[in-house]
Amino acid sequence: MTSKMQQIGSEELQERFGRAVGRRLSAGTAELPYDITERLRAARVQAVANRKIEVVAPAMVTSHAGGGALTFGGFGLWRQLASALPLVVLVGGLVLIHSIQNDRRATEVAEVDAQLLTDDLPPAAYADPGFAQFLKSGH
Repeated sequence: MTSKMQQIGSEELQERFGRAVGRRLSAGTAELPYDITERLRAARVQAVANRKIEVVAPAMVTSHAGGGALTFGGFGLWRQLASALPLVVLVGGLVLIHSIQNDRRATEVAEVDAQLLTDDLPPAAYADPGFAQFLKSGH
């Protein structure tokens, strides 16, 4: 019921805003030439005639015999579960992606560690700034 009241309040605010804009536009037309004011009046009449009329359909009430055991808040329990299913799949997919990325990172770090430990150079050589310069020079 409150959403209907909010909708009515929103429509009233829109109506007020529209009227205020119309008054403001009409106030500025006093100093315009006659031919322009007539074209504006015709455009207003045409705009009002073509505006969208929103039709609100009354809510349909249905009743099913014997279906009361599986209803939850006016909707079937299965419909509630089906509407939550995409969210569950999305969260599951994100968890799976996170897990796969963590495994890949761990594998990459393990490969780098294995290469460092089995190399002929000690790991401290890679941290030496002179060695980095030596590698950049291409020797």
